Amino acid sequence: MSTTNTTPATPQTAPQYPEQVTGMYILAKALKNIGIDTMYGLVGIPVTEFAYLAQMEGIRFVGFRHEQQAGMAAATHGFLTKKPGVLLTVSSLGFMNGLTATANATVNCYPMIQISGSSVREPIDLDQGTYEGLDQLNVAKGLVKAAYRVNKPEDIPTAVTRAYRAAISGRPGGVYLDVTTPCLGAVMDKADADKLFFQPVDPCPAMIPSDESVERAVQLLASAKRPAILLGKGAAYAQVDDKIKQLVESTGIPFYPMSMAKGLLPDNHPLSAISARSTIMEQADVVMLIGARLNWLLSRGHGKWNPDGKFIQLEIDPKEIDCNRPIAAPVVGDIESSLDAILAKLKDVKMSMDPAWVSGIQAESKVKNAKFLERLQPQTVPMTHWSALGSVKKVLEANPDVILINEGANTLDDTRDSVDMFLPRHRIDCATWAIMGMGMGSMIGAAVATGKSVVAVEGDSAFGFSGMDFSTACRFNLPVTVVIFNNGGIYNGIGVNPSDNGDPAPTTLDVKARYDKLGDAFGAQTYYVTTPAELFTALTEAIASKKPCLIDVQLAADSGKESGHIGFLNPATLIPFTV
Repeated sequence: MSTTNTTPATPQTAPQYPEQVTGMYILAKALKNIGIDTMYGLVGIPVTEFAYLAQMEGIRFVGFRHEQQAGMAAATHGFLTKKPGVLLTVSSLGFMNGLTATANATVNCYPMIQISGSSVREPIDLDQGTYEGLDQLNVAKGLVKAAYRVNKPEDIPTAVTRAYRAAISGRPGGVYLDVTTPCLGAVMDKADADKLFFQPVDPCPAMIPSDESVERAVQLLASAKRPAILLGKGAAYAQVDDKIKQLVESTGIPFYPMSMAKGLLPDNHPLSAISARSTIMEQADVVMLIGARLNWLLSRGHGKWNPDGKFIQLEIDPKEIDCNRPIAAPVVGDIESSLDAILAKLKDVKMSMDPAWVSGIQAESKVKNAKFLERLQPQTVPMTHWSALGSVKKVLEANPDVILINEGANTLDDTRDSVDMFLPRHRIDCATWAIMGMGMGSMIGAAVATGKSVVAVEGDSAFGFSGMDFSTACRFNLPVTVVIFNNGGIYNGIGVNPSDNGDPAPTTLDVKARYDKLGDAFGAQTYYVTTPAELFTALTEAIASKKPCLIDVQLAADSGKESGHIGFLNPATLIPFTV
């Protein structure tokens, strides 16, 4: 590609519009050129003018109060659209605030690009104490899928395209793009700048699995007496819903969805084993993993898992194979290509599954589901998590196209177990790292990316990480509702300080807090509810309004306990939790 006559003037030289442009213009144009239509962020030195130029190019800029939440929005945007969500931050600590979300996107395989302005290189490299003189590229490198620095404006289109390819190809992830202040301010002739842009060819190529690996997987699956299919959020991200449905229904194999894969097939599907997790782990002789990893969320394949069980794993990254348990049949390729090949071969084989396996799971699920529903029936006042969720469940299941954002401790666990999902990619939570504070950002990202109504069910502690960015949802008049379960603490609000010095316990917040007043401050419709009936009415009205709403749900302070699903991660201490 020719880049003749592109030597930039010094950053201090003002461009002579319209014949000359800055690096900021080239950056905005390069993003638009590869199809980016939305950017999330928080402006300041040295990227403020760039955000305006991006708006001029038709890129929607959603400005936040905190970079971490803007990053969570970008990551969620990437998960829902398969296009990189873009985060814009200032230098130094603004960059680091955003990096939390970019690292989280990398771990969870969400395509995302963080673009941060950075200070002049020379005084950073000599450690001379320049303005916000952090070596951002080297800080980011160990935490993201790829990281690049751009020093010259003529390199911007190439850098943006490389970041785009890295974010979406193979296993998706977060990419960091460091753009120096001299590069942003450098001036070029517009005619020369316009020659730099190009359309990338096949930025996310299919990765076809080997025929041998597919044959091995099909034969193992067909030979199983007690097979199961385990769906992870990677299966939801792939957007091959019909192929997954065909695999399950053509084979008759029961499936278990991880939390963000709920809704790929309806949770109440006849082959759903969502209420029989322990049975799947203990008794399945062959498990097919689709877009899921045997990480800590699945006990790394140990614990209750059948020690004689065998695994088939559909995975695009060969490094993931055998990471915790030996994989008998790895199928390395993208999910769509792998499923196409497997479905084609399954037509010619006969399944050996024991009919009693499915009927047994169905009978177990029926009993457990009926027993679980009993938890939601009591109309207790003050409310518990369960009595409040009895109302939330009714409203959300009557509005299946509403996207559910969910975080907290008990609020996360209990909502996941209570609310059935019927559509794919309609449940987003704190995912692999169980990171709290993703709620407002993910809520906004989901609403912007899809245009759909979104409900965020938040614990009071989780909401505290990101609550100020509810104002962003109000500023952009998004169809979102925040439901805050306030039991006054982390796990619950009745912790006791063993020193008796008058300070609150480490887990204690404020059970009397009125979070609805925060919504009032930003012009939202607000509700303060104390009964299940009031919650049902408020949530129904809020969703129907398609306006920003906040519902403060008053729970009893003793509702909740240390997270039942991962409590073992807190080492035993001499000071027990008061529950």
